[in-house]
Amino acid sequence: MPFPFSLRKAALTATMMTALTAAGSLPASALDLTNLSNDERNALRDEIRAYLLDNPEVMIEVFAVLEQRQAQEQVEQDKTLVQVNAEAIFNDGFSHVMGNPDGDYTIVEFVDYQCGFCRKAHSVLQDLLAADGNIRLVLKEFPILGEASLMSAQFAVSAQQQFGAEAYEVLHNELITLRGNVTEARLVELADGLELDGAAIAAGMGSAEVQRILTENRELGKRLQVTGTPAFVMNDNMARGFMELDQMQQIIAAGRAAQ
Repeated sequence: MPFPFSLRKAALTATMMTALTAAGSLPASALDLTNLSNDERNALRDEIRAYLLDNPEVMIEVFAVLEQRQAQEQVEQDKTLVQVNAEAIFNDGFSHVMGNPDGDYTIVEFVDYQCGFCRKAHSVLQDLLAADGNIRLVLKEFPILGEASLMSAQFAVSAQQQFGAEAYEVLHNELITLRGNVTEARLVELADGLELDGAAIAAGMGSAEVQRILTENRELGKRLQVTGTPAFVMNDNMARGFMELDQMQQIIAAGRAAQ
């Protein structure tokens, strides 16, 4: 990812100071970069260029520090976003909870049924829940990949509204692995095969309550700067993108240790 202009400018300024000090052309205390004559400015540029050509690793070091600082600033920003939106994230009253409802560690997933990495994450999360009995997993329907995504999410939420948590979970596990074309007829057939009333679920897809839930999830995602799926809130941290099981377990262990 390219650095923003402000970071590039900061990197170059820091490098200039390092170059001048290291080169010994001027003491750091005597530098006044805002009050240079043209000759002094040209001499300064030549000195910096010569130093960097002799020591190109300096730029690598500077950008590494800036990258680390940027990552830490993002972590702090994410923590603030999670704190401000905590009630909507963890206790909205409608999102399905898997695993242990009273678990000591909560993971919230923003999921899209048409997302290939969400399908991979589903398998990882199933393994995590099987291995760790103290995980509370909250699912946020977040359809962003087109009409099939929206239709599947509406169908899942409608099933939850009409037939409860158990029906939703069974259907969710099927929808996340469903391949091929998604049509209303196919969703109805899928639900009927699970001994759910597919026609009734389909009839409720456009209800005001279903639309309210998906709208609230979408607005929450915007506030949390979620632009892709899967995206996770793991206690007070944001984790964007797919993670392997060991990565999730490392974050969980660190989070528990900090509690």
